Amino acid sequence: MRLDRARAQLQRLEDLLLALLLTAMILLATSQILMRNLWDYSLAWGDPTLRLMVLWITLLGAMAATRDNNHIRIDLLTRYLPESAGRIARRLTDGFTALVCLLLAWHSARFVLFEYEDGSRFLDLLPIWPFQLVMPVGFSIIALRLLLSSFTGHPRQREAG
Repeated sequence: MRLDRARAQLQRLEDLLLALLLTAMILLATSQILMRNLWDYSLAWGDPTLRLMVLWITLLGAMAATRDNNHIRIDLLTRYLPESAGRIARRLTDGFTALVCLLLAWHSARFVLFEYEDGSRFLDLLPIWPFQLVMPVGFSIIALRLLLSSFTGHPRQREAG
C-alpha cells in the first residue's frame, strides 16, 4: 500500500516536472523569437538555458515513457512469434536495453565527473555538473525500470495474463 502511494507520488512529480519544464521552454523560446524579430534583442542566457531544458525534457520524457511502457520498441519479430515466445523475446529485449542504459548511465556519470573536475560553468556563473546529473540519474532510472520489466513482464502483459 505504501509502495503504491510512493509510486503514485513519484509519477505525479515526474509529470509535474515535465509539464513545468515544457511550459517554461515554450515561454522562453517564444519570448526569444519575439524579442529577436521585434526588437533585435535576445536574452544572453536564453539559448544555453533552452539547450539544458531540452536535455532535461528528453530524459524526463524517456523516463516517463519507460514508466508507462510507451517507449519506442522495435518489435517486428515479436509480432510473428507465438504469445509465450513473444513474451520471452520482449523480456530479453528489455534486459539488453537495460544493459545499454546502464552503460549510458556509467559513461554519462564519467562525463559529469569530468565536467566537475574541469570546473566547467553554466553562463559563467554556476557549475554545470549539477544540471547534467539528469543524464546518469535518468539513464539509471530507465535501466532499473527496464530491468524490472525484464524480470516481471510489462504491466499490460500482467493484466492480460
